[in-house]
Amino acid sequence: MTLEERLKSTIRDVPNFPKEGIMFKDITTIMLDPVLSNDVIDELVNIYKDQNIEAVAGIESRGFLFGYPLAIKLGVPFILIRKQGKLPYKKISYDYDLEYGSATIEMHTDAMSEGQRVLIHDDLLATGGSASAAANLITKCGGVVAGFNFLVSLDFLNGEEKLKEHSHNIVNLVRF
Repeated sequence: MTLEERLKSTIRDVPNFPKEGIMFKDITTIMLDPVLSNDVIDELVNIYKDQNIEAVAGIESRGFLFGYPLAIKLGVPFILIRKQGKLPYKKISYDYDLEYGSATIEMHTDAMSEGQRVLIHDDLLATGGSASAAANLITKCGGVVAGFNFLVSLDFLNGEEKLKEHSHNIVNLVRF
């Protein structure tokens, strides 16, 4: 069985979460299987080991789950991109619109250096709003978006199109 098939058979569908009509893709079931979790990290390392990635940025909060181990295995820093008010030190912010309002993400001002090549990681790509906002934040800080990585892509929401203005290097391990 391929890694994608293993992931698809493990990811749990939760109907009507967080609201009626949504079929939530729950990746927490992956973490119940340490062998599968390790295989995911190994696959990501194989994809990115020769791409001159200088940091991995994880989007709160599920982007931390596999983003941090990936950064460790690649031997690069891990940058936390968090919701407003969650970081304790000097930070830079980026405001963006959601389908249902607006949000602000932040990162520490000393989290990256000018020109650093950053891979943005999150668990799921839907409309691309939060990943695009993370890319704008990285760029605002002088970084270079080296690519995007997601465990799951909901292709019918066309999120990749929004991200292509930042990078065409977009990898999804599973597509629905």
